[in-house]
Amino acid sequence: MEFDEITYQGPPIDDTVVLAQLPAVLRQVLAQVNGFIAYGGGLHIRGTCNTPAWHALDRVWHGERALHRAYGALLPTDIPFGQDAVGDQFILRDEAVYRLDGETGALTNLDRGLLDFFADVAADPIEVLGLRPLHQFRLEGGMLLPGQLLSVYPPFCTVEAAAGVTLRAVDADERLTFLAHFSAQIATANDGDRVRIVITDE
Repeated sequence: MEFDEITYQGPPIDDTVVLAQLPAVLRQVLAQVNGFIAYGGGLHIRGTCNTPAWHALDRVWHGERALHRAYGALLPTDIPFGQDAVGDQFILRDEAVYRLDGETGALTNLDRGLLDFFADVAADPIEVLGLRPLHQFRLEGGMLLPGQLLSVYPPFCTVEAAAGVTLRAVDADERLTFLAHFSAQIATANDGDRVRIVITDE
């Protein structure tokens, strides 16, 4: 299958330890191309490499920024093989693909295997990947570079977002850190609760 607007392809595989831990279907994909960014930043499939750090699968699976440490819905065995433009994660669990909402921590079973998920993406990337924010950003003159994600303010899960959001390109680590902190802070909130968002320079 083919994906459009490839803006990055991963380096040669140099993390064979992690590669050996992957299910056969994901190993076969990464053996052909060690991760990539498609749709102008709308889909990032991570690779089994040590650098660049933002592309390394092991870093968000087992390493210092392992997503299962930030999100209670994830298990250490869940494989965060990819993400979309705003930092929502695609997770492989028992050969099924799940979507993790970075803002809320909600985990949704897409009821698709990896190859079927890729076929769905190729057939309808706008819906499957939620590309409308990225399209808005690009219409406003923005460009998402490899290693960047879209910052969204106010967060999509808020009522205020219905009136429109501000989008900007930020370092991927910055975006994932914000999402993890935000998700943890609203974990006990109920629908309709008011939350206060404080932006710092940390």
